[in-house]
Amino acid sequence: MSRTQKSPRIAIVGSGAVGCYYGGRLAQHGNDVHFLMRSDYEHVKRHGLKVRSQLGDFELPQVNCHRSTAEIGPCDLVIIAMKATANEVLLELLPPLLKDDTMILTLQNGLGSDDFLAQHFGSERVLGGLCFVCINRIAPGVVHHIAQGQIALGEHSGAPQARTEALADEFRRCGVDCVVEASLITARWKKLVWNIPFNGLSIAAGGKDTAAILADPALEQRVRDLMREIVETAGKLGHAIPLSLIDTMIERTRTMSAYKPSSFIDFLAGSEVELEAIWGEPVRRAKAAGIEMPRVEELYQQLKLRISAR
Repeated sequence: MSRTQKSPRIAIVGSGAVGCYYGGRLAQHGNDVHFLMRSDYEHVKRHGLKVRSQLGDFELPQVNCHRSTAEIGPCDLVIIAMKATANEVLLELLPPLLKDDTMILTLQNGLGSDDFLAQHFGSERVLGGLCFVCINRIAPGVVHHIAQGQIALGEHSGAPQARTEALADEFRRCGVDCVVEASLITARWKKLVWNIPFNGLSIAAGGKDTAAILADPALEQRVRDLMREIVETAGKLGHAIPLSLIDTMIERTRTMSAYKPSSFIDFLAGSEVELEAIWGEPVRRAKAAGIEMPRVEELYQQLKLRISAR
C-alpha cells in the first residue's frame, strides 16, 4: 500500500453500510476503489455515494460501481463486507478479483470467515478486520456514520507483517482510526464481548436498542453476565482479555444513545441474521475444548426461536 507507487486497485465486496463507509473513505482520499453493488447500483451510478458522518459529511459524485466481479478484474486488495451468512457465494465472486499477490481483508462479524477464506484461497492472502463502528444504511446510496469507526487489523496466518502495518497506515491516512492486533483470533473474541450480548438481546428482548437495554437493570445485568462468560471462555481458550473491558464497553455503549445493532436491523428487515457466526460458532468452539457457555447458549437458542417465528 505504498504511496510511492500507483494507487492500489481495491474491490469492495458487500457494499452495504460497512462497505460503503470504509470504501468511501478510501476513495475520498484518492484510492482506486471499485464497489460490487446489487440493489443500489442504478442509484449510485446516477447520484453517487453520500456519507453523513459525525466526522464531517462527504459525497462521492462519481463512483466505480459494478454488477459483477468480472467487470472489476484483478485487484491489489479485496475488502469483504458482506454478511457471513453469504460466504458460499464468495467462491464464485472472488476468483476474478485475484492475482498472485492480492490481499483479502474480511470485515465480517463473528468466528469462521477467516478460516473459510484461508481454506479456499490460501491463508497467506487473508487478513481480518474488526470494525468498532455504529453505522447504518439509511437510503439507497446514503450511509449514516453515527459513532466510533476504528478497525482492528490482524493476520490470519499469525503475527503482523509489514503489509499489515502498511494497510493500517493507509486507513489512517484516509481518516480511519486503525490499530494492528498481535492476535486476530483474540481480537475477534474481544468483539464478541460486545456483539453477543447487544446484537442478541436487541432481538431476544423483544426489539430494543442499546439505550433501552442499558436502561433496564435486569437486561444490563444480563449483558454483564454474558460478557463475563465470553471473557472467561476466551481466556480458557488461550485468548486473554481483561475483565476491565466489560465496563469499558458498557460505558462506551452509553455514548451511542439509541443505536440499533446490525443484527436487529436484519431481523426487522426479514434478512438473514448472522446466527451461527456470532452465537453458534463460539459455543461450538468452546464445547470442542470441553468448556460450557450456558448463558451464551441460552441466548443462542432464544434467537433461533425468534428468528424461526418471524
